[in-house]
This record gives sequence, structure tokens and C-alpha cells, in this order.
Amino acid sequence: MRRKQHRFKHNQDAHNVIERGKEWYTKIKGNWAEYFGNDKPLVLELACGKGEYTVGLAENIPDMNFIGIDIKGDRIARGSKRAMDKGLDNAAFLRTGIQFLDEFFNADEIEEIWLIHPDPQPRDKEEKRRLTNPHFLGIYKKYLRKGGLFKLKTDSRFLYDYSLEILQKDNEFELLDHTDDLYNSPLLDEHFGIRTHYEQIWTERGSSVHYIKCRLK
Repeated sequence: MRRKQHRFKHNQDAHNVIERGKEWYTKIKGNWAEYFGNDKPLVLELACGKGEYTVGLAENIPDMNFIGIDIKGDRIARGSKRAMDKGLDNAAFLRTGIQFLDEFFNADEIEEIWLIHPDPQPRDKEEKRRLTNPHFLGIYKKYLRKGGLFKLKTDSRFLYDYSLEILQKDNEFELLDHTDDLYNSPLLDEHFGIRTHYEQIWTERGSSVHYIKCRLK
């Protein structure tokens, strides 16, 4: 509990965390260029957890601004601190749920959306909670610009197969690439060696990682 309290205090003071109670929380919509101090393209990492991808991508792609989104403040604090330690001014964290994106982003504003190892929700009754179901894909389409990219990385073969089937049926997305074995694919280069904490553990135990990349037509 003490560690969590320390992380919550970090979020209150951190310039790269936007959460309830801070001025930017209510005025950020339409003002991301002012917040970052530039008009570079925006990239979202949804359900970002500890923000490994938000930080890793920001470090490797300085010509874009990266926003990690998660409802868990203690997780966000870890990504925020890592970004600050690296001196990254193109990485920020927004504490909110995916269902509230409309409060923070305009339509057609996002260049890319990354979804990294989301909960696969494998039971039939959980389909409505899968972050690649048609409902959530509809949300992503609203904020992606035309030609914008949606990328899924998962260790769940179930979620990979499910998502691939859904995306192949979606007339608004064009499937660009996919692999059921990312670590033995040239697509791995797109990830700059970034791995989440648990991904490191899974792959050392021999688990495969799957990847899908598609474009909004």
C-alpha cells in the first residue's frame, strides 16, 4: 500500500501524467499540440499497463508523440517515471478508461493505436469485453485518421485467431501483415526489441507471440 501511495503522489506531481484533478484533464481535447509543444502525429497505447511500449516507442521514434492510456494509476506511474528518467518529452500518460476516449480526443486525430497483450477474455460470455471485438474496433475507427494503423500484439493464440477473423470481415480495415510467431518474423523489427515484463517471462518459457497490423481505409 505504501508503494501505491508513493506512485499516486508521483502522478500528482508528474508533468507527463494527465489525470482527474489536473488542469489538462478537462482541457486536453483538441489541445494535444499545445500540451506537447508540437504538432507531431499522436500514437496511443491502450491498456498500457506499465507503459513499456509507450516509453520504448517514444525513445525509438522521436518524430511522434506517444500517449499511454490505462485506468490503473500505480501502473502508469512506473511508465511515467521511466519516461522522465530517459528525458522523453514525447511520451505522456492519460489515466482513464477506453470508453471515455471521447472526452480527450477528436475524431480522425490519431495516427496509430497499439494494443499490447490485452486480457484475451476467452470465455464466450466475455466477448463483449475483448478489446478487439466489433464494438471496440468501432471506437478505434472513430479516432484513427484515414490510413491510420491499428496494431495488436498478444501471447494468446485464442485472441490472435479471434481478432484476425474479426478484422478480415471488417470492410473498413485493410489487413497489412500478421504472424503467429513474431519472434521468428521480419515484423519483429517494428518492435525495436521492446518487451513487457511478463512477455519476457513467457518467451523465456517458450511461449509464442502473435502480431496483427492493419490500416483504416
